[in-house]
Amino acid sequence: MTFKLWLVFAATEFLLAMTPGPGVLLIISQGMKFGGRASIKGTLGIQTANTLYFILSAAGLGALLLASAQLFQIIKWIGVGYLIFLGIKMLLSKGELSERLEQVSSRKISRKLFSQGLVTQLANPKAIVFFTALLPQFITPDENVLLQFFILGMTAIVVEFPVLAIYGWVAERGRRLIPKGRFAALPDRIAGMFLIGTGIGLAAIRKP
Repeated sequence: MTFKLWLVFAATEFLLAMTPGPGVLLIISQGMKFGGRASIKGTLGIQTANTLYFILSAAGLGALLLASAQLFQIIKWIGVGYLIFLGIKMLLSKGELSERLEQVSSRKISRKLFSQGLVTQLANPKAIVFFTALLPQFITPDENVLLQFFILGMTAIVVEFPVLAIYGWVAERGRRLIPKGRFAALPDRIAGMFLIGTGIGLAAIRKP
């Protein structure tokens, strides 16, 4: 893999990370409800899913996943149902955010946000296509393949992680602009709509 090819991959990964897809919408919803720092847990979940896809792609198993239309649809619709359920739950909440956060342990919240990021990215058809079809195009077969996958994987994390963190931080700042009182439930409503939008976005993505 040449340096020029690596730069092309890094630029491609940056553009994909900046595009408001399911992962970005999820982090925005988490940042809106729990704050930018808490949304880092969702970002870690997304990166964990990406790492799993990197491993599958390096092992040559990703193509099997992409070729199985039935498995592809099962994974996608599990994610769609999960996100829409979470979104509806937020829409119906009373918005007493500070009281709920005091009652629920930070460890439990962290696990919840992490699992949301993990499931969302695992169920994202675009992620499946990227790691199983597009990623191998950046690999030079006559060189150390595993090393190249490792370099590309680390590059993807270094590029995408701060982008998602910024989205979460901006979402938190947006929440602070919302007046309290009778508008206390508004952050939950907005976060819920983002999650439902994420689920609808996943549902609209078709297998290539």
